[in-house]
Amino acid sequence: MGAARGVLQAALLLAAAAAAFLLVSPAAAAAVNSTSATLDNIQPLSTLNMAAARVAMDAGSAIRASPELLGTNVSITQPRAMQAYEISESHLFFFSPAAGRARIRPGSPSTSRRRRPPTATGSRSSPLPISSKLVIHLKIKIDQLNIYKFANISPSFMSSGSGDTSFLLINQRYDYAFGLFSGGKDNPKLVAVSNKISFANPKAPVFPRLSQGKGWNEMAVTWTSGYNVDEAYPFVEWTMNEKENARARRSPADTLTFTRNHLCGKPANAEGYRDPGFIHTAFLKNLWPNREYSYQIGHELLDGTIVWGKSSTFRASPSPGQASLQRIVIFGDMGLGQSDGSNELAGFQPGAQVTTERLIKDLPNYDAVFHIGDLSYANGFLAQWDQFTAQISPVASRVPYMVASGNHERTSRDTGGFYGGGDSHGECGVPAETYFRAPAAANRGKPWYAADHGMFRFCVGDTEHDWRPGTAQHAFLDGCFAAADRKHQPWLVFAAHRPLGYSSNEYYAREGSFSEPMGRTLQPLWQKHRVDLAVYGHVHNYERTCPVYENTCTAAPAAAGGGGNGSSPAAAYTGALGGTIHVVAGTGGARLRGYAGGEWPQWSAARSESYGYVKLTARDHSRLELEFIRSDDGEVLDAFSITRGYKDVLACAVDACDPHTLAN
Repeated sequence: MGAARGVLQAALLLAAAAAAFLLVSPAAAAAVNSTSATLDNIQPLSTLNMAAARVAMDAGSAIRASPELLGTNVSITQPRAMQAYEISESHLFFFSPAAGRARIRPGSPSTSRRRRPPTATGSRSSPLPISSKLVIHLKIKIDQLNIYKFANISPSFMSSGSGDTSFLLINQRYDYAFGLFSGGKDNPKLVAVSNKISFANPKAPVFPRLSQGKGWNEMAVTWTSGYNVDEAYPFVEWTMNEKENARARRSPADTLTFTRNHLCGKPANAEGYRDPGFIHTAFLKNLWPNREYSYQIGHELLDGTIVWGKSSTFRASPSPGQASLQRIVIFGDMGLGQSDGSNELAGFQPGAQVTTERLIKDLPNYDAVFHIGDLSYANGFLAQWDQFTAQISPVASRVPYMVASGNHERTSRDTGGFYGGGDSHGECGVPAETYFRAPAAANRGKPWYAADHGMFRFCVGDTEHDWRPGTAQHAFLDGCFAAADRKHQPWLVFAAHRPLGYSSNEYYAREGSFSEPMGRTLQPLWQKHRVDLAVYGHVHNYERTCPVYENTCTAAPAAAGGGGNGSSPAAAYTGALGGTIHVVAGTGGARLRGYAGGEWPQWSAARSESYGYVKLTARDHSRLELEFIRSDDGEVLDAFSITRGYKDVLACAVDACDPHTLAN
């Protein structure tokens, strides 16, 4: 668990040659946290007044980082897990009367007494020589600052002006340097800069992530590196674990990247831009259903040397219709977490870390993940995509991690989307659609897709593009639902980011529709094709409806769920549903939201303001179970089951069967 937890935290946003370490007063800390807690769509660190930042190097201040070379305990000749290439711990020692001067407690040593800075071993030495070029570069790039710690995280700082701490650093293809600041967020002054530290191989392949390929029996493996195709050939080496004398195979990978010119506005193409490196995807084909495979990412250099990345395992999907134990996790709206005590988006995504850790603990108990929009909340600060892929890598390297497009990935003004806002802050879908491969999507820019997993068929929509009748997406969804063989794939699920069905969120209540405006134009499709379940994110709470059509419950559970402010006992539906059950699960980590005041709508069966995720479990063709699992402790806060036969799927309900003609 220690190594896995380490990968969860990407510690710093790298500038072109340096990163920053911010130290401000406890008072300023409260101000930053208070501000970020009120801003949903703004990168909190963009509130740092970097226009006022200035260099004020202080001879009595110093910061030392060690070790200077990270990721050295790896080999490039033999296949093995290259964990050290992905993440390492850096220790910092700092001394700053200037940074602590206004904050020294009464009775502490005078700030006028200059001290030599501590070294990596804690002994005294002369101040570190720092090039003016590094100072200027750090000053210029500080507007990309991504995470920081307050100096008083080290208990000795407030009394002595010195202290030590550590960061977990991910390999983001550039060197690191740390800056020591005083003056708080409104008037930051750079008083000291550390030595540079580097990864032994900054270009190494990192953060593998799986998704279903172009069909159920393909697995796509995607990862990031600093190698372009003219430097090294990317590939995946893989083999079946359960077959004696299985021959290892290699599948070549394609390579993509993007530049400022691909992006649609600020800050993504300006102060938030950062070279994304190269994103590679290989397809492992003709997999045997339910068999376990081992794989390892790698790059063959032009001289024949192989640089290996992380190795891992996965279990292939069951074939469509196959009966076996099948478990799927669904949630939306996660963002970044921190496992090393650093600060980043904790004001807006306080549950991201705990949800990620719960997913890691629960990993043996599910087979695939659907993260339905609002993935990293990078909001135009592109280094956070590296950090997000590092955070989810313990999960995404083991099970397919499929995504949907949310407003924070796609929505940009004047870019042809369905909404005119600027929630992606200039990204307009480019990073998300490059870092993640959507299963069987015909076009990365139109990322709606179908995914078959045994007895499940998933039709994943993109709410950032028009879904109404007459559009390409509407036609796709109609075909996706119709293609399900309900004799063998009885469980038909629709998933998308914004609630197109039912939600008693305050905003949707004010809209008067309890759903995304024009969202329920898909109701005829859900009803016609007898969609069992529709799952959404976007709203940061959990809510489940009864089987519902046109605001009316169409079936009652055999054991009624009691509701009641957050949880309900399991409800059991039997026979034909006559409508679709809608579930909101935007509970991955972003700050939670409440519900509209007044009485509950009659279709709202259960609610919870808790971080967590939905888990679907199919044991055979006649029973489906849903659980809402709380991230904090793994407790099941809500559950229901559906038990039925094929005849119940065929049964006519309101608007569910074609009208009979005279010929009939």
